[in-house]
Parts: sequence; structure tokens; C-alpha cells
Amino acid sequence: MKTALLISLASCLLVLNGQVIGRCELAKILRKEHLDGFEGYTLNEWLCLAFVESNFNISKVQENADGSYDYGIFQINSHYWCNDYKSHSENFCHMDCKDILEPNLISAMQCAKKIVSGSSGMKNWVQWILHCSGRPLSHWMTGCKVQ
Repeated sequence: MKTALLISLASCLLVLNGQVIGRCELAKILRKEHLDGFEGYTLNEWLCLAFVESNFNISKVQENADGSYDYGIFQINSHYWCNDYKSHSENFCHMDCKDILEPNLISAMQCAKKIVSGSSGMKNWVQWILHCSGRPLSHWMTGCKVQ
């Protein structure tokens, strides 16, 4: 019941242009999923991560030089975190990579939480290190009304 309600709520909050979600809509979903302050990372840091990795594109898939792929809004890597059946995967999130591309974002958020819970936190994402870490990020919430 709780999962169905969460899926319905997340689906209602998404305003998609193709598979790109708006910054404020994403902030609402992340807040509802209690990612604000999760493992010491602010909502601004989560928004910055989604922007620098995918430009808020839920359906982004990108091949890497090692033959692995990055999936979804957080560009979650298939070698370690999800199974895309193209090559060997550790599959630490215990899910199919295609689930990370779902518009409700539930699988993407669950896997991202697992990644951030590890010892490296958001340092698992090179783009976050280069463009978000240690920088002023308060502008990410400008104009957003998030309860």
C-alpha cells in the first residue's frame, strides 16, 4: 500500500518534457524520499548531482570506455550497481538497470541511496567532485517551493 501510494505521488509530481524533469519537481520528489540531509548531503547537492550527471534526464544512457553503461538521472554505473545483461555486473543495488530509467524514479533513488551510504558517498561520481563538491550550491533551490 505504502509503495503504491509513493509511486502514485512520485508520478503525479513529475513534469516531464520527454524524459527531462524540472529542477523544482525533482527537489519535491527528493524531499519526499528524505534525501535532503541523507548521509550528510543536502537537497542542493542532490540537485547538483542530477544536473551535472544527466542534466535532469531520467532516460539518459551513456556508454563508458570500459564497456559499462551509466543509467538514468544519477548516471548509475552498470559494472557495479545494476545489471544490464551486457557484461558482468557486481549488481550491488540488486536491480536491473532498465528499472533505473523508470519515470517514477523510485529505483534510481533507492540505488543512489545505497551508493551514497558507502564510504565514498557522492565521491563515487566524478562529475559531482568536479562541479559540486565544496562549491556554493544554494542557487539550486532558488524559486522552488518545496514542503
